[in-house]
Amino acid sequence: MNVGVAHSEVNPNTRVMNSRGIWLAYVISVGVLHVVLLSIPFFSVPVVWTLTNVIHNLVMYLLLHMVKGTPFETPDQGKDRLLTHWEQIDYGTQCTSSRKFLSISPVVLYLLTSFYTKYDPAHFVINTASLLSVLLPKLPQFHGVRVFGINKY
Repeated sequence: MNVGVAHSEVNPNTRVMNSRGIWLAYVISVGVLHVVLLSIPFFSVPVVWTLTNVIHNLVMYLLLHMVKGTPFETPDQGKDRLLTHWEQIDYGTQCTSSRKFLSISPVVLYLLTSFYTKYDPAHFVINTASLLSVLLPKLPQFHGVRVFGINKY
């Protein structure tokens, strides 16, 4: 038994995306973001879709690929303090269902955004750049890699 730890996992970050209802909460939160942006009167529908996509991808990039360590006291002797949340999910195992969900959801949002913006070139470039910024760090080749030393410590 680990003293001072209220959970049975060595690192709860590894299993958070397998929690009951987390995928539904994720989809609902993206939907709520979209509805809130739609309620702003001076935004057009294409702008709202692009904002939804960009905000979603920015938040997911910050939460999954920039934040390192764990918010919990873990008995792992600090092994996970240098890993991002994405690298900790499912103990670093690639191609699990939660990793697939987190990789496919930005693509689905991108396709919806592209459709509702009618493939306008300006929106298309913004949304494509936003999509690439969250998909590239998820590739197995970038596991543990810090490009240009960004987020090294």
